[in-house]
Amino acid sequence: MQGHWVLLALCWLEQLCVAQNLRPQIANPKLATNNPTLTTIALEKPFCVFDDSLSPGSSYVVYLYAMADSASTVSSAVTDNSSKPLNTTFQDTNGGQLGPYRAALFNVPNCESPPLLADVNVKKVSDVLKQYLFRVGDDVTCLYDPNFPGACNPPLAEDTTYRFKYLLVDVVAGVVKDQTLWSDPMKTRRVKQSSTIDTWPGRRSGGMIVITSILSTFMFLLVVGFLASIFFFVMASGETSTETTHESQTTQQAVPRSQGSSEGVNQ
Repeated sequence: MQGHWVLLALCWLEQLCVAQNLRPQIANPKLATNNPTLTTIALEKPFCVFDDSLSPGSSYVVYLYAMADSASTVSSAVTDNSSKPLNTTFQDTNGGQLGPYRAALFNVPNCESPPLLADVNVKKVSDVLKQYLFRVGDDVTCLYDPNFPGACNPPLAEDTTYRFKYLLVDVVAGVVKDQTLWSDPMKTRRVKQSSTIDTWPGRRSGGMIVITSILSTFMFLLVVGFLASIFFFVMASGETSTETTHESQTTQQAVPRSQGSSEGVNQ
């Protein structure tokens, strides 16, 4: 990636490059970490790429087109027969699956102030991103806003490969003055699938084994406590029955003794 910045520096100092020989580049890791994401890809803006095509006194903007990668992507046209840029949208092309769509437009980057990567630090990252990078797929609301102005840049599809192209457009004439090649393939990330639970103990993680052991011990203690409760309940019931029987026998024996004494007295 550093070589790309060297090439841009040569273009800026010596005017050795033309846009038709350059491609959009993925953002330098120093400027954009975690790139690509599941639904976005950050690109470097075309610094010094269109410098030879700018005419004094004219106004220009840069169009960015995106398209899902296929065998025909590199030959896909983004202009009509009169050299005007296509106005195809994300919806028209099914998210780039059916052809290129215009994802963004912005002013031509100032070639007189190219990015200095050595000066980039944490505090400047946000400002640098806005000046030197463009994140494709960064607008999550434009598809649902019927009055949204400009090009809609909705999230990209996950685990999908895309290519990108920059166009230099003359604002007054409305025609394309220059364009880059299609970029190299760039792929969004894929959602990590959570692995299914494996019941084989030898393949469980240490945490699962510990949790299983604790739960097993708890269940064992719960069963033992339940059985102990039943045992003590049965024992207590047996003791109560024995005491009741003994009192009954004592009462029954006391009656005959009382009758015997009475008979003796009568005699």
